[in-house]
Order: sequence, then C-alpha cells, then structure tokens
Amino acid sequence: MAKGNQKRASGRPRAPSLLGRYRPIEGVVDEMVDASGAPRPAWRAFIEALDELGAERLGRRFVRADQYLRDAGVYYRVYDKAGANEREWPLAHVPLLIDEKEWVEISAGLVQRADLFEAILADVYGPNRLVEKGILPAGLIAASPEYLRPIAGVRPANGHFLHMVAFELGRGPDGRWWVLGDRTQAPSGAGFALENRVATTRALSDIYGEMHVHRLAGFFRRFRDALNGMARDSGGRVAILTPGPLNETYYEHAYIARYLGIMLLEGEDLTVSGGRLMVRTVSGLMPIGVLWRRLDAAFADPLELRPDSQIGTPGLVEAIRRGSVSAVNALGSGLIETRALLSFLPRIARELQADDLKLPNIATWWCGQETERSHVLANIDRMVVGPALSTRLAFEDDGATRLGSSLSAGERAELVARIEANGAGFVGQEAVTLSTTPVFVGGLLEPRPASLRVYLARTPEGWTVMPGGFARVGFSLDPTAIAMQRGGQAADVWVVSDRPVERETLLPQEHEGFTRTMPGSLPSRAAENLTWLGRYIERSEDTVRVLRAYHVRLAETSDQDMPLLADIRDYLEPFGIEAETAIPLGLISTLDSAVYSAGQIRDRFSPDGWLALKDLSKTIHKFADTVAPGDDATRAMTVMLRKLAGFSGLLHENMYRFTGWRFLEIGRRLERGIQIASTLSRLTRNGAPEGALDMMLEIGDSVMTHRRQYPVQAGRRTVIDLLALDPLNPRSILFQLERLKAEIGMLPSIGGEGHMSPAAKEILQLNTAIAVMEPSDMSAKVLDELAGQIGDLYNSLSRAYFG
Repeated sequence: MAKGNQKRASGRPRAPSLLGRYRPIEGVVDEMVDASGAPRPAWRAFIEALDELGAERLGRRFVRADQYLRDAGVYYRVYDKAGANEREWPLAHVPLLIDEKEWVEISAGLVQRADLFEAILADVYGPNRLVEKGILPAGLIAASPEYLRPIAGVRPANGHFLHMVAFELGRGPDGRWWVLGDRTQAPSGAGFALENRVATTRALSDIYGEMHVHRLAGFFRRFRDALNGMARDSGGRVAILTPGPLNETYYEHAYIARYLGIMLLEGEDLTVSGGRLMVRTVSGLMPIGVLWRRLDAAFADPLELRPDSQIGTPGLVEAIRRGSVSAVNALGSGLIETRALLSFLPRIARELQADDLKLPNIATWWCGQETERSHVLANIDRMVVGPALSTRLAFEDDGATRLGSSLSAGERAELVARIEANGAGFVGQEAVTLSTTPVFVGGLLEPRPASLRVYLARTPEGWTVMPGGFARVGFSLDPTAIAMQRGGQAADVWVVSDRPVERETLLPQEHEGFTRTMPGSLPSRAAENLTWLGRYIERSEDTVRVLRAYHVRLAETSDQDMPLLADIRDYLEPFGIEAETAIPLGLISTLDSAVYSAGQIRDRFSPDGWLALKDLSKTIHKFADTVAPGDDATRAMTVMLRKLAGFSGLLHENMYRFTGWRFLEIGRRLERGIQIASTLSRLTRNGAPEGALDMMLEIGDSVMTHRRQYPVQAGRRTVIDLLALDPLNPRSILFQLERLKAEIGMLPSIGGEGHMSPAAKEILQLNTAIAVMEPSDMSAKVLDELAGQIGDLYNSLSRAYFG
C-alpha cells in the first residue's frame, strides 16, 4: 500500500513478517494462504499493512477494539451449571477476507436456497404435494416439534413465509463452500455483525479505509424499508418481539431496535383485540402490522401453541390467521432447520426448481430409510451421528451428537443398537473439516477453524445478501469448539473488491419521504421502566447525600452515639439503609434496581447513557469492598454524587423530549419530592437533635443559597421556606410539584381531548394547596402526609398509563 511504502522508503526498520511465522495445517484449506504458503489475492494488501504496523502496534490497536466493545456494553449470555452469566463479546480481531468474485457465487447459491425454502414452507403448510409424491416422509414432518399444526393452511398476509434467513457455511478440504446449517426460525447475530465491523474498523481504520470493503449499512436500510413498507400496507407499525433481557442475544435485539428505529416489545406489551395485534402504549392500544419475532415460534402464543409459555401473546395465531399482522419470519418456519431435512434437499430442489443446488449442504442421511440407515451403519466411523429432529448444528450440540471415530467399542455398539431400534430418530452426516483463518495470539498469527454465517433479507426487489456477516472462530484447533456458547470467537467478514465500492448509510435519499413517529407510541412497559429508572436514580442520590452528611460528622467525632447520628441511623433503618456501614447494601440494591430498569429498555438508551450507568454500578460495588466509615466514606459519597449528577445530566441534556423523557422526569420529581418531604419532617420536627437544620440544608444542597437568601442563622421556618415552599429552588418540594404539573399535563390525553386525567387533577390540587402555605403551616405531620400524597400520584399514573 502506498502509505506503507513511503514509510519503508524513509528508512524505518521493518518488523519480521507476521506471515513468515504462519504455519497452515496440513490437509486443511487456509483462508489466508494457499497450499504453497503464499497469500491469496484478497489478503495480499491486508497482510502487507499488518506487517507495516508490527505485532506491538497491532496488539495496542486490538486492545482499543476490545475497549470499545466493553464501553458499548456488548455481551452475550451463557447458560451453564452456574446459571445465566453475561460474557463480554469475544472478538477475533483479524477479519476474514473474501474476494468479491467468490462472494457473488456464494450469494447466488444462497438466494437459490432461500427461494427453495420459501417454496418448501408454502407446500408443507399448503397443498403438501412433496409428501403426497413421497419426496418428504409424512412421519418426519409430523414428528418435528417445529411443525405447527395451527398454522397449516394459513397463508401469510404478505404472501411470504421468510423475510430474514441466515446460513452457516464451511469450506471443505476441496476448497468448496458447503452449507452446514440453515437458520429460518429467528436468525440471530446480524447486530453482532455490525458491532464486529465497528470494533474491527476502530482497530484497523487506516487499512479498512484503503481497501475496497463492501459496507453493511445498505443491507439494513433496505430491510428496514421493506418492513416499513409492509407495515404501511397493513395500517400498523413495525415491532421487534424479544423474549426479554434474559435471552442469550438480548443485547442484539436492543441494538438492532435502536439502530433501525423500531419498537422493541415483549409478549406482555401486546394484546389481540378484534382480531388485530395491538401494543399497549401510554396513548392506548395501537395496531402492529409487522412483528419481527426474535423468539421461537412455539412460545409465541400460549393459547394455540405452547400453553406453558410465559413470553408469548395469547391470540397471536388468530391475528395471523386473519391476516392483520405479518410475522417475520412466519410461525412454523423453524421446520426448515430440522437436521434430517438436509438429506432430502437435493431431490426437493430438482422437484421444485428443476435444478441442482448451486451451494450444496453437508452430506446427510436420514436413518428412517433402510438404504440410508445401512449406509450410516456401514460407515459410522466416518460419520457424525445425531438427533434427526435437532435444529442445532453438529458442533453446537451439547453431547447428543457423536463423532463415530471417537467412540469406544462399547459406545459404538450402543449407538448402533439405538439406530437399529429407532432409525427415524437419527441422522448421519459427513464429518466436518473446516478451513482455517488467522487469529492474533500472543503477537503471532495462528490458524484456527472457522465457519461463516451469512444473512439474507427479503425486499420488494427480491433477496438482498449482507456483504459480510460474521465468522465463528475457534480458540483451539478443535472444530467443535467454535460455537459461541462453547467458547468460540467472532470475527468480522470483509468482502473485498478490486475497485471502489459504494459508501452506503442508513440515511434516506433526498427524494425519499419520511414520517415522524408520534409521541404516543411509547409502550406502557417502557414508560413504567423509565419512571422507575428516574425514581431509583433520585433515590440513590438522596441516600448518598444523607450518608455523606452522616459520615462527615462521624469523621469529626469519636462519639458514634451522638444524638444526631443516632437519629439518622434510626431514620434510615426502615429503608434498609445501615448508616454505620460505609456502603450499605440498601444503597447498592437501589442502584442495581436502576440498572435492571434500564436493562428492560436497552433499545431506548444511548451507548453513553448505558456506559455511565454501568460505571455507577461498577463504582458502588468496588467501594463496597474497599471503603471504610468516616472520612473514607465521605470521599466515596462525593465521587458517587459526581457520577450520579453526570448520569442525570447526560439524560436530561441529550434525551429527546419524547414521551419517554417525560416519564423519566416525572419519576425523578416524584422521588425527590417524597425524599425531601420525608427528610424535612424528620430533621425539622420538634425535638430534633442539635445540628439537624444544618444537616438538612446540606442534604438539600442549599447551604450557600440559604446564606444568600436569609441574613439570619438557619431556623426551622427559613429551612422549610427554602426547601419546601421556594418555587425557584430546584431542591424544594414546590419546585418538584411545579415540574410534575407541567410534565403530567403534557402526557397523552386519557379519556379524550379536553379531559384531565386523575393524576393531572391531583397534582393541580396538591400544587395549589402547597403554594399558598406558610412555613408555620408545615408541621412534621403535614410533611409526612405530603410525602404520602406525592407517592399516591404514582398510583394514579400507573392506573392510567401502565395498566
């Protein structure tokens, strides 16, 4: 590359070539180098650029890529004996490069395959001619848990069963690409492919910029536009249906929703009314026209599918049957993933497309047929044998799939007996020998087995192929260890051209129209979580302020039984806050609750907001193990206040003034009003300990304001006037009520235009009553009642908007 040549010409020493230490595995195709060890054409410029950087600089750049992924909060969830655990996304930093000409051939084969699957689903859930002609065994289809009888005879509203599909590819020893498995149920990973691209280009931006790598944004823009077009035709909206935050790929669901500007919903957000699928929003029920589901079909409707499902929507199948909503992909499309189906695809292709498969799948034999069963038994040592109805790839399976050559004599005999007794339950497949791709290990490039996942999306013009996808790469040379759940890595895939490529983005073209989403489209569950996020953050801040005031005084005296300190301990104890502990568990729990509420609405959080919140959580948990009471705790609380203020400021200044922002703001104001009223009642009551008023001003962050406003020493009336009745003090109760009145008044109307909601009436009455009060009117009893009345406002809001 020109830039690199200039550096070498200047006399800079050149590091040893990374390729010079690279040793391909004998008998295995390597993606980077050919059999002679020479770089393949698509890799030459890339290897040269890596050599120019050298191992040390490359290592620093890859650390930067990992840091980006941590900052963005990219994770996937692993389920093991310890339960559900979040793990950082394991990026394999060196991308897999594929020449554009080869990619054109791959794409053509995959488009043909996607069309074939569409035809198969249309037949299986329609006339069933494949079964009638004996091409597909009726028993195999009927036995599959992915065949959904309630969908039989139902034609999708948009005319298509498949809209987003993925294929797992592997290159065999002969150099050809083979299909290892198909993903038609709810393909995952497209969002991770985007994050792989962002992280990899952060590390290799100069190399990426000089090579002609096809961009990914155009693929997502065309699919988004296709979904929006389908929704307009149905008179509804587009939504992504997720199983929820505990799903292993929930991060991706939220990321894609945020990236494409699509609502992310859970089953409880939806209901079926009058045969239409509706989302519960703060403005009432609104129709959904396109539902991009990211959960398995069987869990989508507990009425007609799995009755034990807790994540589906009762009546969804009926809405689909009536044609009022399009499911992406259609319910029942997971049938295509059945492993035994691979053995019938070559004949089905000839029957339905009058052509052979351009991109063949791995050789598969279903043992439910005598000839095939005999072949598997005769060649079991060269086979991978597993469940016929499994929808997982052989290397993804958790022990149910066995490699014949690895079995002991006893294990082999047992497996043979099981096949002979129940052949229909097994398939034999050709053992996979995957090609290798380079990974960066300890400053060196080393080969590792890899598979390639490619995505196709349906548009009005036909299938569009993502120019890339992502590669799953093993940590070791074991080809069965490349699955993400088993410790694999993920690498970006660069489709490289020999000429400049179009720089596509998600932005619409100048001639394209657009619509602005109406504020009332906020789902009720999201509004509730935003409200509680505001409350938890404000509650955390108030607790930190009280604790800091406590530990400041604790550091100044050796008398822990000092009346004021004892009074604060008694005040906090009912809330689960042990003031004598430097970092109480109650405070940690409150912040954890804030993270949980935010996690329920990840699609509505910017990466900066999420990073700031996670930093808060990380800091408080770190302090819990290191901070001592007194002066140490005081400094820790000051750090926490700065970070809480930074997070609140980030949301307040950067969040669009959408309905969601209003609920977040309402939550903050509700909680601040409750906390100030409660603390005022305690520290200004008759008989309060000496120093209570000064502590109250400190907790209310109003010490300097009081000195300016009142040319006298702090007294009960001046403290109450400033912290309860001053409409200009952002810490006063009246200020909170004024803000609540404004924000509640701007919420979507309940009961029609011109009608005030119960919450709006309550806040108006409460605000008016407090505005005319004098400090002498505000006894401890009145303040306690006021705290309760402010809390009741939440109940009114909940009944109106969250039910």
